[in-house]
Amino acid sequence: MTLPADHPGNTPAVYDAALTDVADILDTARRAAARSVNSIMTAAYWLVGRRIVEYEQGGEARAEYGTELIERLSVDLTARYGRGFATRNIWRMRAFYLAWPILPTASAESVSSGARILPTASAERVSSRLTLPTIAPHFPLPWSAYVRLLSVQNELAREFYETEALAGGWTVRQLQRQIDSQFYERTALSRDKEAMLRRGRQQEPGDLTAPEAEFKDPYLLEFLGLKDEYSESDLEEALIRHLEAFLLELGSDFCFVGRQRRLRVGDEWYRVDLLLYNRRLRCPVVIDLKIGRFTHADAGQMNLYLNYAREHWTLADENPPVGLILCAQRDDAVAHYALDGLGNTILAAEYRTVLPAEETLVAEINRAREMLRRRGDQSQLGNGG
Repeated sequence: MTLPADHPGNTPAVYDAALTDVADILDTARRAAARSVNSIMTAAYWLVGRRIVEYEQGGEARAEYGTELIERLSVDLTARYGRGFATRNIWRMRAFYLAWPILPTASAESVSSGARILPTASAERVSSRLTLPTIAPHFPLPWSAYVRLLSVQNELAREFYETEALAGGWTVRQLQRQIDSQFYERTALSRDKEAMLRRGRQQEPGDLTAPEAEFKDPYLLEFLGLKDEYSESDLEEALIRHLEAFLLELGSDFCFVGRQRRLRVGDEWYRVDLLLYNRRLRCPVVIDLKIGRFTHADAGQMNLYLNYAREHWTLADENPPVGLILCAQRDDAVAHYALDGLGNTILAAEYRTVLPAEETLVAEINRAREMLRRRGDQSQLGNGG
């Protein structure tokens, strides 16, 4: 049936609005379906990890047993189900079970609040009730989010990111951005933790994803005193201000040569963040600062710097230069494949901007989080909610 030309619903603006509404409904449904599938799959991976740990405990009392078991599972599961069961992924499932112990008798309230559920003496008696339907509600975040949380070695920081991801409805991309920017450490150091938490729950344009997308090391740089928000240039400035402490943290025999040293390759200009010299190694040390996670592109860029430094900045009686990529987070596997086989020596090391008294900082964060919750409740009451 065709609407009359003068019908109000026949205007482009009205149709566009209707199309937008329909698309929103379908996108919401697809995201909800994706979340449901993710919860089931995440529960399945948790159960796989649990079974692996049980087999390890019932097998031979030697470290090699677990490795052999996972390698055999990887081969057999890949043959049966295809991709997705590399040994590294199966190790993740095992680590996931160990990092998120749950007990299926917990209340729904504790699950929805994101509270950690610890096993008790009754865990063995209810072991048979650990099924996919009973476990899935415990994992409201997608599996890819838990994979990223596993990369956070600090348990308190991991719990913080998990809680904030649930409270703020973070996408996986947003969670990764917050981890890369060390949101936990910055919130812990901030004088206005409430404002930091409120800002962290706001999405940026780059955080939005299509429904399909739902489916010395570390160097302790607590002396930097960075601001709540900082960039790579802020990090560099802080290192320069505290150069003596930074060089001592790196180790003995380091000497400062320069910062933002320019080099031209072809028609492109580049800048090296920091250039040091090590007397014992008798070589230049090129330092690249990254506020995010280490990527293969960082290795390629550093390799370019070192090739240039070897030809133009290294004296005849000196050894080839060494590169150091200081990053907020390093994935060992990415670092291995990105750095292995290069003609130059490149190290990827994590840095931390704070070495906090964790219990005190976590208490402060929780207080700020509670203030945000109370203000949200008051706002809803004021709006008639």
